[in-house]
Amino acid sequence: MTAIFIDGGAGTTGLEIRERLASRSEFSFITLEESRRKDQKARHEALNNADIVILCLPDDAACEAVAMIENPATRVIDASTAHRTAQDWIYGLPELTKGQRERIKSARFVANPGCYPSGFLSLVRPLTEAGVIPHDKMLTVHAVSGFSGGGRKMIEAYQQDKPVSAFNAYGLTLNHKHIPEMKYHADLAHSPIFAPAVAPCYRGMLVHVPLSLADLRKKVTLADLHQILATHHQDSVTIRVQALAETTEIKQIQIEHCAGSDRMELFVFGNEKNGQALLVAALDNLGKGAAGAAVQNINLMSGCDETAGLRL
Repeated sequence: MTAIFIDGGAGTTGLEIRERLASRSEFSFITLEESRRKDQKARHEALNNADIVILCLPDDAACEAVAMIENPATRVIDASTAHRTAQDWIYGLPELTKGQRERIKSARFVANPGCYPSGFLSLVRPLTEAGVIPHDKMLTVHAVSGFSGGGRKMIEAYQQDKPVSAFNAYGLTLNHKHIPEMKYHADLAHSPIFAPAVAPCYRGMLVHVPLSLADLRKKVTLADLHQILATHHQDSVTIRVQALAETTEIKQIQIEHCAGSDRMELFVFGNEKNGQALLVAALDNLGKGAAGAAVQNINLMSGCDETAGLRL
């Protein structure tokens, strides 16, 4: 039985992870009473007695927790931003590239991906690997998330009785915390121009990457882009690339398209005549964008079925 300690388990992501693992007989849980959650001695014991620690903490607190781990057998999944581009951490997106799943299985330190980057990288990394998107291409990313992605304060603000705007753009300084991992793991020379927004729904996410076909390194069609994505993700258990024949019938996609699930769906839209493509990823910001991704990594690291406990 694998002993799990969720440090920061009272937060949104921690609660979602615990819910997905609650009925699993393969795991036992190390828990701290409310009065001991910030007790350093109690946390130190829990961190070092666990087989797998999941950190659902702010960046500084996550780094502090890692520094407290002295047991070489304790393995860590960090859901914060702190270690997503660190050289000695494995990026926890199994579908990122060939061999990533095996790296996660054997890793001691795994950085759980951000929600927006999960969608962006699932669309873009296959195309940079195939040499279609140039290394020095400046990409634009438009995305919208359910308000649960903003944490407790944003959830409380949106759940108040006062009217809330239907669409709130943010990250207007173009310095969002997810940009470094998007650039790094997509193998891009320049940071993408990232324009995120929040909608008044609890969960769900859409990530859009528009492309001008004329700006790509190789002459490709929409069918070529689709084939590259489909081939890259053909062994994935959580990512589905929708058939082109189906996407031509779609007139709109709701932000809640994958809400309540731990899967991601990818779409290739476009206008061949105008030489334009629109790549879209639909996921749940709390599912494949957070807790679902963490459970998928826990499964890989503990030798369980990769889909166990996931809502697909």
